[in-house]
Amino acid sequence: MKDQSLLARLPKVDQLLAAPALVLAGDELPRSLVLRAARQAVDHLRQRLLAGEAVPAAELSLEAAAGQAAALARHLAAPSLRRVINATGVVVHTNLGRSLLAEAALARLLELNRTYTNLEYDLAAGVRGSRYTHVNDILCELTGAEASLVVNNNAAAVLLCLQTLAAGREVIVSRGQLVEIGGSFRIPDVMARSGAVLKEVGATNKTHLHDYEGAVSSRTALLLKVHTSNFAVVGFHQEVPLAELRQLGDRYHLPVMEDLGSGTLLDFTRFGLPKEPTVPEVLAEGADLVTFSGDKLLGGPQAGIILGRAEYVERCRKNPTNRALRVDKLTLAALEATLELYREPEKAIAQIPTLAMISAGYESLRKRAGRLAARLKALGLPRLRVATTDGVSRVGGGALPLAAPRTRLLEVAVEGLSTSKLEAALRAGQTPIICRLEDQRLLMDVRTLIGDDAAVVIKALAGLAG
Repeated sequence: MKDQSLLARLPKVDQLLAAPALVLAGDELPRSLVLRAARQAVDHLRQRLLAGEAVPAAELSLEAAAGQAAALARHLAAPSLRRVINATGVVVHTNLGRSLLAEAALARLLELNRTYTNLEYDLAAGVRGSRYTHVNDILCELTGAEASLVVNNNAAAVLLCLQTLAAGREVIVSRGQLVEIGGSFRIPDVMARSGAVLKEVGATNKTHLHDYEGAVSSRTALLLKVHTSNFAVVGFHQEVPLAELRQLGDRYHLPVMEDLGSGTLLDFTRFGLPKEPTVPEVLAEGADLVTFSGDKLLGGPQAGIILGRAEYVERCRKNPTNRALRVDKLTLAALEATLELYREPEKAIAQIPTLAMISAGYESLRKRAGRLAARLKALGLPRLRVATTDGVSRVGGGALPLAAPRTRLLEVAVEGLSTSKLEAALRAGQTPIICRLEDQRLLMDVRTLIGDDAAVVIKALAGLAG
């Protein structure tokens, strides 16, 4: 039998609303949220009592319940999508928003979203225009493509190309390239949704040109190459170069398409990283269509970019499905501003955050880690232990899976808190800090700390160890 006397002691909602803690919250927050929080706080206490939980009498007091309701109201008012600090060292972190935009892109977004724009208006002719013209010229300038089309992500780009060129017909692709990307999203599934018929050739580790040629028939519509940016096959491995697929396509009058996945305009070997085919290189080798993401190695907004021969790009543009996949003015504004930086590659490397983080050298990272460690030690908190150690970062976003650029890590511990509890506490902070857990150690990689992140880390650890 439930303790009715405790249930009777539960504060009323109107009493909570009159309590100082909720009156103060009501001055800051919408009344509807404060009322919702008060009701939820009382209901939560009631459910605990009905479940037979031994709730301390102090928690049933008006002051305690009002405090809980005020905290809940502020939690309800907080935006769901908010800033976090990436201390993982994964630069293009899919779960944390992938690439960060350059300041030039952010400024362009602010400028063009405060005013009307010529999104679909031809200023020269005074008639309706196309939104796709705004980035077409610069994409073609930077890559050598004849034409371009931008949709909302790379999966959409692949879907649109396959549906346009191969619906109801066969697409030949190497078995070793049928990759699964983030969120259990598989290339064969995209192909099936496009209406194209998958024709696998070769073995998982080896595919030869004669495998493709042996599969060509009257039903063949397209030769597809998928860059396996999410994983790497090493050892006994062979795939057909794009130039040879181009020759095969010419013999049988078939278009050739390559899905680059991440896609880059720069050669990353200059940073000591493994070779990643660049978009201009793939187009120069003869791809009729190339697709890649805008928010991975390019360092721009989320987008799927289609480049290649004008006749195929135009067919994709006229496909009614394109209407469902089109991008808005925010994407186009940020993408154009990002691409403009690539006209001067050194400026792009310095000003596009993704490129700046990937290209950061070990010595600069060692100094940054040392400065942050020194500031933490200067707090003079006996419970806080900080050390620096070597480690590796990751590019992320499914790109360069074998790349492990050397970095410098902070190893942090707080006496009285287990590593898992410390990690959870940092993650639950006002500005969540996302760290790495390795071998029972909490690690922070300075490669992905930006702006005032270090100050936030210091404040958070001071609060936990103070």
